[in-house]
Amino acid sequence: MALWVILLCTLTASFLGGLYLLGTFRRRRPNEPPLDKGTIPWLGYALDFRRDSSGFLKGMQRRHGDIFTVLIGGYYFTFVLDPFCFGAIVKESRSKLDFKAFASKLVLRVFGYKPIEANYNIAHESSTKHLMGDGLTVMIQATMENFQKLMFFHVSSGEEKRVWQEDSLFYYCYNIVFRAGYLALYGTEPHQGAANKEKAHEQDRIHSNQLFHEFRKYDRLFPRLAYAVLSPKDKREAERLKKLFWSVLSVKNCRQKDNISGWISHQDKLLVESGVPEYMRDRFMFMLLWASQGNTGPTAFWLLLYLMKHPEAMKAVKDEIDEVSRQSGQEVKPGSLPINVTRDMLNLCPLLDSALEETLRLVAAPVLIRAVLQDISLKSGSGTEYTLRRGDRVALFPHLSVQMNPEIHPEPHKFKYDRFVNPDGTKKEFYRNGKKLKYFSMPWGAGVSVCPGRFFATAEVKLFVFLMLSHYDLELVNREEEIPAMDISRWGFGTMQPVRDVQFRYRLRF
Repeated sequence: MALWVILLCTLTASFLGGLYLLGTFRRRRPNEPPLDKGTIPWLGYALDFRRDSSGFLKGMQRRHGDIFTVLIGGYYFTFVLDPFCFGAIVKESRSKLDFKAFASKLVLRVFGYKPIEANYNIAHESSTKHLMGDGLTVMIQATMENFQKLMFFHVSSGEEKRVWQEDSLFYYCYNIVFRAGYLALYGTEPHQGAANKEKAHEQDRIHSNQLFHEFRKYDRLFPRLAYAVLSPKDKREAERLKKLFWSVLSVKNCRQKDNISGWISHQDKLLVESGVPEYMRDRFMFMLLWASQGNTGPTAFWLLLYLMKHPEAMKAVKDEIDEVSRQSGQEVKPGSLPINVTRDMLNLCPLLDSALEETLRLVAAPVLIRAVLQDISLKSGSGTEYTLRRGDRVALFPHLSVQMNPEIHPEPHKFKYDRFVNPDGTKKEFYRNGKKLKYFSMPWGAGVSVCPGRFFATAEVKLFVFLMLSHYDLELVNREEEIPAMDISRWGFGTMQPVRDVQFRYRLRF
């Protein structure tokens, strides 16, 4: 009898322990945000969140308000949709709110790279040196030269005439922007003397195009890879692609290239000094490629599409670009060389800046996550104080809370190219309930996890659009083309992508 009692107690304890781990006994404590665990133990709302993160959060916001806690895949996430709380969260010390634990698991899963403690400092130091200030000027020049190599080699050879050419807009933008950024960062084919220069350029065009096609295969798998829901077949393909990029982008191969960027070589040097083995540095190179090029091409697509759908915006931005070119003494004329766009020229384009910022407001949708390491207090904009529980995670989704908030941005679903600029060219300020907002659009994140390459990324997109509008007439094949819906599987991973491509045509302006 005693044996059965012991066995029964053991099974009961195991059962109750399992329920505890599944979150069954979690209760809302005093001053904590509203708690919603869903109906499925442990999973909670994981399937709903994975299916459509934005739609799910809108529903939760209507039910619970701007701050609430939900169970998602064994973790409790407190979503903060009150923009007046953002500053306190992004500025909180790492001893209380830490973004590294979540990020480390993600990059290990999707890139095979195991981060070291020094990675944040390495990225910050290298990006400050090479993607800001004078270093950014060098990077813009290198990227501009690679854009010219990819976009205008037919023009310089006299092969391209002033006839309409048709292409798929998303594919075209992503292809060109990715390849120019890749060549500027990871280096170009070496050559000796002018005689071999064009051969080297042709090799760069071929190699970068091949790499783009493989990158797109990986990029399509990325959301499901991040959520660990790939089928066995797709899992094998993801592993194949990872190994391919580890090889192509290996530090050994990079050493064979000319013009490798300081941003890449400097980070590798710091990793060597930190004792990171070569095979892991190869994986780090792959992570840098996706981080630097995974969002710029899609952003360029949306910006050009919005401009083509709004003729007044297209005219205003094109007039601004033409005027800046004239001031630099570089008008586009028949037989003239492609424009040499400099950083100073990009800085003279407030309407282009605003149009890009408006595009990012509409389509950039990262989720910013921190692990709660200690119980902390959080005061909402209305003055209510909440306690965030140790062991939980806190998350921001700026696309819903600020970027598409009609109280901050009237008619938020409309593209207004001058939304972010005053008539005198200065930047606008934004308010909610009469209070000035610091965080009114957050495409690059904020605080310690803000994207360190944001200045280079925006320059890359602006360079591409500047060159396209300077040298080409652009129009949609179907002038009544509807703006395609966004692929909801990509909520949380940066710039959204369209569910379908659109056809456009372009021809030389002169």
